[in-house]
Amino acid sequence: QVQLVESGGRLVQAGGSLRLSCAASGRAFSGYALGWFRQAPGKERDLVATIGWNSDSTYYADSVKGRFTISRDNAKNTAYLQMNSLKPEDTAIYYCAANYRLSTNWRTWSYWGQGTQVTVSS
Repeated sequence: QVQLVESGGRLVQAGGSLRLSCAASGRAFSGYALGWFRQAPGKERDLVATIGWNSDSTYYADSVKGRFTISRDNAKNTAYLQMNSLKPEDTAIYYCAANYRLSTNWRTWSYWGQGTQVTVSS
């Protein structure tokens, strides 16, 4: 069992940077794969990035490669999404998720945060 709470979302200008945090609770946090997903108005939930339990494996959607970085600090029970060179199309609610295994299908992920709004203005 793990509980997740996202924070850090806000309004930012295009080209700016933002770091999202995901505070987790649970004894076995380090044993879970983590992911960041986002959902824009009128669109389905999309995978942004994932990271393995020991930070050995990462995956990024093509739309964010070179701009976003996923990381985790198991000692602090915290995951991060560093977002640089933000674009208006990055505007969405961002969700942190945890799962026993990595997956590209969001419906298979077991634990979710409440989401945090990121708005990028032009």
